[in-house]
Amino acid sequence: MSLYRFVARRIIEIIVTFFIITILVFILFRIMPGDPASMVISPRMTPELKEIIRARFGLDKPLWHQFLIYMNNLLHGEFGTSFYYSQDVFGIIKQRIFPTVLLFTSGQLLAYVLGVNLGRIIAWKRGGKLEYGNTVVGLFFYTMPIFWLGLLCIWVFSFYLDIFPVGGWKTPEIWGAVGYVSPWTKILDILYHLFLPLTVYTIWIYAGSMLIMKNSMLETLKEDYIIAARAKGLPEKTIRDHHAARNAMLPVVTDLALGIVFSLDGGVLTETTFSWPGLGKTMVEASLNYDYPLAQGAFILLAIVLLVSVLVADILYAYLDPRIRYEKTKY
Repeated sequence: MSLYRFVARRIIEIIVTFFIITILVFILFRIMPGDPASMVISPRMTPELKEIIRARFGLDKPLWHQFLIYMNNLLHGEFGTSFYYSQDVFGIIKQRIFPTVLLFTSGQLLAYVLGVNLGRIIAWKRGGKLEYGNTVVGLFFYTMPIFWLGLLCIWVFSFYLDIFPVGGWKTPEIWGAVGYVSPWTKILDILYHLFLPLTVYTIWIYAGSMLIMKNSMLETLKEDYIIAARAKGLPEKTIRDHHAARNAMLPVVTDLALGIVFSLDGGVLTETTFSWPGLGKTMVEASLNYDYPLAQGAFILLAIVLLVSVLVADILYAYLDPRIRYEKTKY
């Protein structure tokens, strides 16, 4: 099977999987304990006003009718109206997604660039103090709860040393100032607030990527083609970077594709710890407030990112390892 046919088949599978996910998301939020109507209806309201509000948010309709409205909105690129904020869900997500992308994209890139490069180096120079020290440090941070590391950094650098802010991502005095404020001042202010949460998140992701790359590299160095490359007299740097590291990247690609989504738990904790107004913090607040439309919109966006990431990982497999061929197995 050619790569193009493989991609076409995977896209069809992704569409089917996405449809199943949307159904599960709808069901899971409906079986949660609590009444979402309590967020938009006050006990002091008259019965007529309560019914009007229920009708406005579609809470007066049976579940099957609510599901049809939910799917129709999705097909038209709409996520409904937030119960808690009484605003369009897509508009809320657009406001919160930039801080999340800024934090997590920067963190993922830094973590994997550092982790992959250091992992291949310490695997190549295995058995020394460099490998031992980095493995111990990596395991320490990999097993450390990210919220604990975040609180520790806040205590040291915010309270004790008073170098960085406790939380948030903007200084109100700068962004709310009357008159002209230089764009560079605003950019530097965001970077100033970004430093601590980005450092904590990068360290947490870096530890895992470095350990995976190191272990994968050690296994790859045992392969026959590495021995053959050395027998040919190829330079050590060529063997390490073009023969060993390229094939050792396969588990890292999988970890990166899935880590983008599964690192959300660390992202939620990071955003909550540092009061970073991103999508992860919004998801937690929406779930606690029974804000079905907002929580559903956030989770569906997460599902889309996951499915696209897996597709990209499959394509990268074929690029990184020429031994991989997407062909049908004959029985």
